[in-house]
Amino acid sequence: MARRYMTDRLYFRQLLAGEDFAVEDEVAQHMANFVYAIGDRDTSEVVLVDPAYDVNALIDIVEADGMSCTGVLATHYHPDHVGGERRGGHIEGISTLLERVSVPIHVNSHEMEYVQLVTGVDGGHLVAHESGDKVFVGDIEIQLIHTPGHTPGSQCFLVDGRLVAGDTLFLKSCGRTDLPGGDPAQMYETLTNRLSKISEKTVLYPGHHYAAEPFATMGEIRKNNVAYSVTGKNRWLATFAHTHSGG
Repeated sequence: MARRYMTDRLYFRQLLAGEDFAVEDEVAQHMANFVYAIGDRDTSEVVLVDPAYDVNALIDIVEADGMSCTGVLATHYHPDHVGGERRGGHIEGISTLLERVSVPIHVNSHEMEYVQLVTGVDGGHLVAHESGDKVFVGDIEIQLIHTPGHTPGSQCFLVDGRLVAGDTLFLKSCGRTDLPGGDPAQMYETLTNRLSKISEKTVLYPGHHYAAEPFATMGEIRKNNVAYSVTGKNRWLATFAHTHSGG
């Protein structure tokens, strides 16, 4: 299923846990996380978004394309995105990646402490960002957008007409807000204000494969996503504050 979406310079791959890597991992198959590789084909540099489950396989995949991992972008601190303990089991993540490549881990400033606690990674490896910051991979610009709601420091990444959304927004729903740090009111503000300037032509790439298709335009999502089906904050909170869809 691994998909390459290349321009002359942009390197962009969508990789599905349990299918494209970690193929024998039943947890990875069940969780259906997407990992993204974003890079500059001219400089052969690439960053991995939310590497987990089998990070050495992920590095092998991009290296087979002639790319070198020079950084990590973390959408949020949950173990299925950065590694750590989950329901009595361990998910491999950034701590293992750092044993192979010494690279910066880019996180939202609100997530610094959480990422350290969950992964055990020393804070010296983490780079804290605010909303609107930009990370460059070669000459490829990636804009970081703070999108709280699922977690306090959830962030999305905007690059060349693509929005890599982690667990903030899926094709048919939004991230759950009933986990520690989740906030339904913040999720409403994220969906209606923080992401309101994203063009309808922008293609959303979610953090999990929860729909038949692996991606969709923001225009399609605003028409078909249940999280956009209710207008008005009070009505939205009454409908979604005590429910969850995934992530």
